[in-house]
Amino acid sequence: MNDKPANRHTRYQGAIINDDHILLIRHLEHLSGRTYWVIPGGGKMQEETDEECVRREMQEETHLDVKVGELLLDESTNPDDAYRRMKTYLCTPLKGEAGPGVEPEPEASSHYSIVEVRWFDLRDERDWGELLTNDHITYPLVQRIRRKMGYIVF
Repeated sequence: MNDKPANRHTRYQGAIINDDHILLIRHLEHLSGRTYWVIPGGGKMQEETDEECVRREMQEETHLDVKVGELLLDESTNPDDAYRRMKTYLCTPLKGEAGPGVEPEPEASSHYSIVEVRWFDLRDERDWGELLTNDHITYPLVQRIRRKMGYIVF
């Protein structure tokens, strides 16, 4: 497999779900010191399938080997965003211990690091914290995942 990045217009991400909890990773921006939660994921390498990309990204960013399941969400984003499309796959942990991974791409790792992973209860968001619930990108995404999986109905 070629290790060169393919066209990076689509972000492939994994909603890793275990016992009604979703795993998120916390990024720390080096320049600003700002932190925020995201669903692990990234761009596809040349000749890599969607499933191979998601599995690789989950391993790199969370240290978990996962089973990649159904496509939960396929969404367009703002044309000015780094990615113009996001594909979110349901993932189930197979082995490994969840922990902060690395961002192997130099252009990304020069801007941020992965400093924490945390399981968030999909049944009850009272303990999620303001860093997540006030996030205008990740919070609505997690809500769409919750809705798709039947945790919230409306």
